Amino acid sequence: MTRLYLIRHGETIWNSELRYQGHSDIPLSEAGKEQAGRLAARLAGEQIDHFYASDLSRAFETAEIIAAPHGKAVQKMELLRETKFGAWEGLKFTEIQERFPDIWAKWREDPRATVLPEGESLDDVAERVMRGISQIVELHQDEAVAVVGHGGTIRLILSTALDMDIRYIWRIRQDNTALNIIDYYGERAIISLVNDIGHLELGIPKVVMR
Repeated sequence: MTRLYLIRHGETIWNSELRYQGHSDIPLSEAGKEQAGRLAARLAGEQIDHFYASDLSRAFETAEIIAAPHGKAVQKMELLRETKFGAWEGLKFTEIQERFPDIWAKWREDPRATVLPEGESLDDVAERVMRGISQIVELHQDEAVAVVGHGGTIRLILSTALDMDIRYIWRIRQDNTALNIIDYYGERAIISLVNDIGHLELGIPKVVMR
C-alpha cells in the first residue's frame, strides 16, 4: 500500500484576488506561508517518507515548509503542474466572464468539452497528472508520500480515484492547504480524507521556517 498525503498549495495574492493562475509562477503570500506552517505542524508527527511538488513556486514553497520538520528534501515534478489556462491567466473570474462569456459558461458547465483559448484540455491535464501520480505510487510502494499540487489537478486525481467523470470536478472543493489522503493498493484507490483544513480552523501553531 502507498499512502498519498495530497495537499493543495498555500494561498497566493492571486488566490485572494480570485485570479486564474495556471502555469503563471506566483509565489506564496504571507498568509499562504502561515497556512503551510500550520499544516506542517499538523503533519510533523506523521511518518512521511518522501515529498513531491509541482515545480511551480507556490506548490514547491508549500512542500518545503511541510517537509522541514521531517528533514526531507522536496522533489519537483513538472507533471504535477496546474492546468495551463492560456489567455485566462492573470484575469479575475469577473474579467473572464466579461471577456469570454460563452467559453466561461461552457467551462463551468462541462470543462471536459471546453477548449480554453491558448490553454490545455482537461483530458490532457488528467493524463499528464495521473502519469506523475502513477510514477510516484509505483516507485514508493509500502511508503507514505506527501504530494503538493494545485486545486484543479487534485480534483482530477480524486475524480480518477473515484472513477468519476472528470467533467464534474467542480463538485469537489479544494481550499488552500487542504489535506486529502488516498491509499493505493496496486491500482485500487481508497480515499479516506478530502479537503480537510482543520489545521487552519483549530489554531494549530505554525512551524517557523528559519
